This record gives sequence, C-alpha cells and structure tokens, in this order.
Amino acid sequence: MPVTTLADVISVLDQLYNPAWAESWDAVGLVTGDPDQEVRRVLFAVDPMRAVVDEAIAGEYDLLVTHHPLLLRGVNSVATNTPKGRVVHDLIRAGVALHVCHTNADNANPGVSDALAAAIGLRDTRPLKAMPAEPMDKVVVFVPVAETQAMLDALAQAGAGQIGDYERAAWSGMGEGTFRPLAGANPTIGRVGDIEVVPEHRLEMILPRRKRRAVVEALIATHSYEEPAYDVYELAELPSNRGGGRIGVLAEALPLADFARLVGERLPRTEHGVRVSGDLDRMIETVAVVGGAGDSEFDRVRAAGVDAYLTADLRHHPATEARAYGDPALVDVAHWASEWPWLADAERLLVAGLAAQGSTVDTHISTLCTDAWTLRI
Repeated sequence: MPVTTLADVISVLDQLYNPAWAESWDAVGLVTGDPDQEVRRVLFAVDPMRAVVDEAIAGEYDLLVTHHPLLLRGVNSVATNTPKGRVVHDLIRAGVALHVCHTNADNANPGVSDALAAAIGLRDTRPLKAMPAEPMDKVVVFVPVAETQAMLDALAQAGAGQIGDYERAAWSGMGEGTFRPLAGANPTIGRVGDIEVVPEHRLEMILPRRKRRAVVEALIATHSYEEPAYDVYELAELPSNRGGGRIGVLAEALPLADFARLVGERLPRTEHGVRVSGDLDRMIETVAVVGGAGDSEFDRVRAAGVDAYLTADLRHHPATEARAYGDPALVDVAHWASEWPWLADAERLLVAGLAAQGSTVDTHISTLCTDAWTLRI
C-alpha cells in the first residue's frame, strides 16, 4: 500500500469541501502540518478545543479535521502564553496536522445541513440558501458540413459539451452561409470578389465560463475559414444544489412535541437540550434545518413556508420576532449537536475518496462534547 501523505488527504477534502465555497469572512484549510508528512490516523471533531487536541495527541493521530476554525480572526502572535498559541505549539510538536472545513462544508452537497436533515429523517431535500451554479456560456459556430464532427471533437476536448454525466453534447442545424471575399482575403472556399454560398451546420455547445478562452482558441484553430463566424452567449445564472441549510419533508407528519422528541433522540445529548416554540399539537411535515447558528435565515425560512425550523443558537429577539408571524414553529438545539452528525459523513466520504486513489487511513470520530454549556438548572 503506498504511503498516504497529508497532501493526498487534503486533495480529497478539497474536492468534497472546496475552499472556494467558503464565505469571504471564513478561515478554512490547513492550519498546521507539512503536506509531505505521512498520514495514517485521522480524527474528526467539531471544535479544535484543548480537550480535542489532547485527544488527538494522546491517540497519536497524524491529522485532526475540525469543522470550526482555530484561528477565525487574524492574530499577531501564537505565543504559548495564550490558549490558542499553546494549542498551535502542541500540535506542531506532536506532528499533528490541523485542517478546517467550515462554511465550505456548510455549503457543500452533501454538507453539514444534509447530515442534520438525514439525522431527523428528512426526504427530498433542497438548499435553503442555494449558491449559484457555475457560470455557463453557450458557443455557436457556423462550420462547413464536412468539418462538423472535427469541430465538435475539438470543442469537447477544450471543455465544451459536458452536461451532467454526458460529454460531447451538442446541437446542430443545417443552413447556408454566404460571403464575398474582399481584396487581401485568403478564402478557404471561393475566390476574391465572388459571392459564395456554402452548406453549413450551426453547431451549439455549452461550456463553463472559465473555459471560454480555451474553447474559443480551439474553435479558431480547428475552423478552416480565415475568419470563422461564431457567437458566445452568457447564460442566465441558475441556482445549484449547494448552499446553506436544507428544506425537506418528514416521512410522516408529527405533532410538534413529538417532532421535538425525535430531534432529541436523533442528535447527541447536551445540557442545552431541545427548546421548542409553537403550538405543541401543530402537525409538522415540511422542515427547514440549518446546522449551527441559524437566526440570520428567518426571512428565507418564512418565505419557504415550512412548518418547523430546526437550528441552533436562536436569540431572544429574532426568535420572538419570528414567532410574531406565527410561522414556523421553532426547534433550537445546541450548536455542537447540530453539526456533530456531519463528522460521520466527512469520515465516510474521505475514506471513499482515498480508496478511489488506492490509499487508506484509519479514522475515528471524537465523541467529546464540546458544547459550551455544562449544566442547566
């Protein structure tokens, strides 16, 4: 079995949780560690707190993957006379790398809210706050009929014509192209001064906008005409299947009180428990979930018309304002508990991604409860 390096592991994690999906204020990625170091054991946790770091060091893990950042805000020092500075030094001394997947994991599909939705049995889920899909273009080129397949191949090789699980996807229609070469032209077909009419195909293919230059260069290089006729259209922006939060449907409608009990049974126990706001007899079928703090999403949740909203860290004023509208019912859990189910997804997907590359690591999920509250009276 080949050696698995930290770079190998990060490559898979970045495919699952692309850093480009993170919010602009976030701090994701590698915090400590050498990309060339060997990784045999990986520990997953929500928070890079002292107790979790001690668990990683004592367990001789080579990599700690956490959801929350250790250094979310910029610092001028990591001296050991600060708690986070001591953590950084201890990780480095022990050879434990730390990698963070935060809002890039929130916005992934599957991501943090997918795991929360699955934990409570939601089906037919879709993003609450959908990210835009990758910007797309359509290229249209007019090409002599005999050259159509060669042009199609060239454009496909440059990155056009990929639709889902299909490649080399295109549309063509028959027509006539006409032109008169002027003095100084070097026409492939026809003569200077004469009107020429040529049977041509109109060939259309879509492409990611980031590949526009490569596709246009391939078009010009492949076309036999001195001045090929082509158009590039920017397509309308569409929502993707990635983004924050999820909306889904329960397999069977439940009274709010029973739904809250289900949440309490399916998520790890905390002293925070499960708080509920709403008519306890109200039937709950459609549910919005946001792993982590979710009171900034009330407008979207209300617009979605769901029966209940499951999230964490609901504050008094946003919650009472939301309840003033009457919808939806609110179910509030501990921040840590709402995000802990994601760890199993991240572990499973990392193992599968490494296996596809012919490598493997030993993985473990930390069960240490790092919720801030230790007693509720």
